[in-house]
Amino acid sequence: MIKTPTSLKVNLPDKEKRLKLFGSVSPGVKTKPTEKEKMADLQNTEKDFLFDLDQVGISNVKHPITVESHIAPLRQSTIGTFTFTSSIKKTSKGTNMSRFMEQLTNYYQNDGFNTNLSTLKAFTKELASRLNQEDAEVQVSFPWFYERTGPQSGMPGMNHADVSLTVSYDSNNGFTVNASLSGLITTLCPCSKEISEYSAHNQRGSVSMDITITDDFDETKIDWKEMLLEAAESNASARIHPVLKRTDEKVVTEQAYENPRFVEDIVRLVAADLFEMQFVTRFRVACRNEESIHMHDAIASVTIDKADYITQ
Repeated sequence: MIKTPTSLKVNLPDKEKRLKLFGSVSPGVKTKPTEKEKMADLQNTEKDFLFDLDQVGISNVKHPITVESHIAPLRQSTIGTFTFTSSIKKTSKGTNMSRFMEQLTNYYQNDGFNTNLSTLKAFTKELASRLNQEDAEVQVSFPWFYERTGPQSGMPGMNHADVSLTVSYDSNNGFTVNASLSGLITTLCPCSKEISEYSAHNQRGSVSMDITITDDFDETKIDWKEMLLEAAESNASARIHPVLKRTDEKVVTEQAYENPRFVEDIVRLVAADLFEMQFVTRFRVACRNEESIHMHDAIASVTIDKADYITQ
């Protein structure tokens, strides 16, 4: 049992004296205006500042967000990491930094910040107007959680993939939407299986996909996150599971042995699936295997613009 001391043999000065002891000083004489209208506004100075700037803004902004999905959980709260930018002309010294966070706070206080595309498009266009610029861009990345059950036991658990969205608005060209998803898979080495009398080495692989989404994409009918996740997992040797009972482990192990994959195989198979998705115009697929019997990782990637495959 811990006893509470009845008295402490320490003579502490009061709080004000302690602060002064460690360097605090009294406020000095203030001569500059405190009213906003009378304060100098250096950011809005207009002169010839040599060059237009592609992007000006703020980054590494952590904020609560809401994520919707077509698979359980259908709605979840998580943390998003934001970057907000716009271009500025050489006649402007700088941007209005506070307006980025004002915009985010306004949306969040309304009904939480939802990361669906319709909200992000409205946010980006309004941000450009708030900044008095012709364009604006919003990037947000976050972990997306989804339920995964054991293949035999049906025991549920939560997996996650790393997701990001970039929505750009230009008053002349409209919107551009880019999305990415990175998830984990199991791969079993085809070469090891071929040359060995029994067994084959396997490893955890990471598949990342970056896509450009069409203007007419309807997110109420299709969940792009689910589609990209399925493209990665369905082409793997086996899926990753949060909960595996013995009956599940047998299924997953045998499935991996029946579906050997090199990193080269993964990116080509995933690319084929993305190529068939009508809402994807351009994409890049990359795979990295943390090799279980080598000191190095194995990597492969492919980049495709579907416009290059259009026949006249």
